[in-house]
Amino acid sequence: MAVVACGAIARHVADVAARRGWPVDVVPLPPLLHNRPERIAAAVEQQVSRLRRHYARVAVGYADCGTYGALDEVCARWEVHRLPGTDCYSVFAGAARMRAVLEAEPGTYVLTDYLAASFTRSVVVELGLDRYPELRDDYFGHYRRVVWLAQHPTEALRASAQRAAGLLGLPLEEIVVGDLLLERAVGDLVEGRSL
Repeated sequence: MAVVACGAIARHVADVAARRGWPVDVVPLPPLLHNRPERIAAAVEQQVSRLRRHYARVAVGYADCGTYGALDEVCARWEVHRLPGTDCYSVFAGAARMRAVLEAEPGTYVLTDYLAASFTRSVVVELGLDRYPELRDDYFGHYRRVVWLAQHPTEALRASAQRAAGLLGLPLEEIVVGDLLLERAVGDLVEGRSL
């Protein structure tokens, strides 16, 4: 079985599959596709089409991720399943928990382990803040806090999350979510259950 996965969670999907002994080959797509979510569905479809020639089963390691249903159309057309939810935050933390986090403070910027570790490249450089730091308030002026959904918290990741929050001038809160919900979702993909 192959899983076409967002590069931001591909390692987590591979780790879960290896831990459980599931025969899954993870095919990552560039995580920076999230900066252009309108391109995600086409990129996934291209990989699903290619992988179907080599694998009896293919699944998609993305939530909707800002495609506004376009990814669901690809999944329906190719009869493949994807991860549940609107985004990877709800895949890790659960939809109800994410709703509570955002209702408690709508001005919440959310980090995962991947985003904490890659913040400089994924956010600072991509948004040009390294060249135009004065844009920080234009992009992030309405945020009030950063919440790190820690899958596998380490001191190095904690320091990265603190640096990211510091660059935004915001306080950091840590919520340890682990990867149990991701594991269940990947298990559903392995079993071919509809999500």
